[in-house]
Amino acid sequence: MLRYVVRQVLAGILLTFAVTAITFALVFRDGPGIARRVLGQNATPAQVHAKVVELGLDRSVMEQYAQWLGHLFHGDLGSSFFTGEPVSEMLQTRIPVTLAVVLLALLFTVVLSVLIGVTAAVRGGALDRFLQVVGVIGAAVPNFVVAIVLVLTFAIALPWLPATGYVSPDVDPVGWARSLVLPVAAVLIGSVAGAAQQLRGAVIDTLSQDFVRTLRSRGISERAIIFRHVLRSAAGPGLTILSLQTIALMGGVVIIERVFAMPGMGLLANSSALQGDVPVVMGSVLFTIVVVVVVNIAVDLLAGWLNPKARLS
Repeated sequence: MLRYVVRQVLAGILLTFAVTAITFALVFRDGPGIARRVLGQNATPAQVHAKVVELGLDRSVMEQYAQWLGHLFHGDLGSSFFTGEPVSEMLQTRIPVTLAVVLLALLFTVVLSVLIGVTAAVRGGALDRFLQVVGVIGAAVPNFVVAIVLVLTFAIALPWLPATGYVSPDVDPVGWARSLVLPVAAVLIGSVAGAAQQLRGAVIDTLSQDFVRTLRSRGISERAIIFRHVLRSAAGPGLTILSLQTIALMGGVVIIERVFAMPGMGLLANSSALQGDVPVVMGSVLFTIVVVVVVNIAVDLLAGWLNPKARLS
């Protein structure tokens, strides 16, 4: 098991280096273009050249990336080209907002997809068909459309929840919870729909296997069979879709934070990319890939623990 853990961690580290290197090469390849965006379109060629030298963009991309990595190991992600604010400080104020949305959405995705998927697989009939229709609709509707409908319904027509903004839990815990209800619900619907469909299929396949019939013949209750044996065997596909949903959530939160005007990583990444503030873009990419890698490693380790064949493969 230890070798399996080490192998997964090393793969995650290599993936992080690969993604950051490719992203760095793409965003830093045009030094004069970056300098012109910082100075404005009216800057003279001499001013642009001076800014290129000042920002260190006159060196090769490999040299710049090596320097960026060296600073990263000391906790320094550089400073914004436009405001001069350290990128690490910009991330510190925005990461809690995004993590609150993503982690709550993941938690509810696991709970609701298990309940819906298992119920649909075990009960079957009209309930199964209804849940499948709802799942297809939920997966097909974009989350920003869901967000707009939720705002129009629960913030404007029924003013129960705030339409925009974010409240820190240190300031008002109740206000914090209320400010997260609509954003989490907006990304949750599609996430649950996909995960529940995948888990439903896995549970149906597992219920048809011989060991389930053997357990039933021994007089073991259906509840014990489902929750102790079937779910463990069907967990592999469910965990796979969960890791994919994490990537989808990290992408979807960019739109959701913009719709709800939440000061999180999604809004920061979107605005910095449009502005061309490449140090902030790199910080946002690093945060995203670290979250995805950590979740995928956790999923792989859990799958290996539930299914020893995964460790052998």
